[in-house]
Amino acid sequence: MRRAPLYSPSSPPAPPTAGPAAPSAPAATASVAAMATPATSAKRHRSWLVSATAALLGAALAVLLLLRFGPPGSRALTQDDIDRAVLHTLNTKSLPAPAAKAFEAVRGSVVKVIGLSDAKDDVGKDNKEAGKGKDAKRARPKVERDGDETEREERGIGTGVVIQDNGTILTNLHVVFGARRVKVIFADGLEADADVIALRPEHDLAVLRARKIPDDLQAATMRSTHDLRPGDRVTAIGFPFGIGPSVSHGVVSGLKREFRSPEGQRILTNLIQFDAAANPGNSGGPLVTDDGEVVGIVTAIYNPTEERFFVGIGFAVPIENAAQAAGMPPF
Repeated sequence: MRRAPLYSPSSPPAPPTAGPAAPSAPAATASVAAMATPATSAKRHRSWLVSATAALLGAALAVLLLLRFGPPGSRALTQDDIDRAVLHTLNTKSLPAPAAKAFEAVRGSVVKVIGLSDAKDDVGKDNKEAGKGKDAKRARPKVERDGDETEREERGIGTGVVIQDNGTILTNLHVVFGARRVKVIFADGLEADADVIALRPEHDLAVLRARKIPDDLQAATMRSTHDLRPGDRVTAIGFPFGIGPSVSHGVVSGLKREFRSPEGQRILTNLIQFDAAANPGNSGGPLVTDDGEVVGIVTAIYNPTEERFFVGIGFAVPIENAAQAAGMPPF
């Protein structure tokens, strides 16, 4: 089937005149049509583009109006609608607990710190205690061998927190004091030896540098304690009795507290008092806000008895003092 032309019909043929024979009507019509085709085609093409563009703009406007005001006949959203939707979500969806949120924020920064000493030193100590009538069957700590076949055994277990992603770790001085070798275990299970690079005895702090670190090591975020108040929620994370990482949650019980070690050798000042459960092994671990920011380093628990268990009073060194021990500028 022949396609209809895109140009307008030609003009009627002119009446015959005297003189040379005029071209036949079909030839004239074809000639005029041939000359008119390009201009007329472009004009029609432009008209088609304008129509198509207008249609697209109209469709886009309709979609925008539908999104903004809803289907025809529906009303616009109000603040009450939004409030009801939020309340419904809160009633049907469980939100993560503050302690879970805090732990998730710093879990990659918490490390287990193990102080190792010569096994033979403790053997001699055990023999002396046996001679004094002490229990000679006391459980021996875990023993391991160094590369030079020297036997080492665990002298103390504590916690540390990574404050720089180059392997800089904060912990308590009493965790590593007297150790011949210090080992850290990162959150991903990587074990590495660590060097003690700085000490702050007046705050019971030690700064470690791991010799080997994970590729994606996470450094904790530290926050100033200037706006910390009694009653603020805090979370303590560590390895109590070597078990962990363990999480306990509580509140700030007081500020600017003093604590004297059981041996009476040192008085620690300007401490944060808290009631989140802490036990031996929590020492050196982070005290964290609900936002996952470290405000202190757990350093001691108060216990009026000879038993070493938590009675509800723990102490942490403010992070400002800890950061200074690591040579970092104060907040």
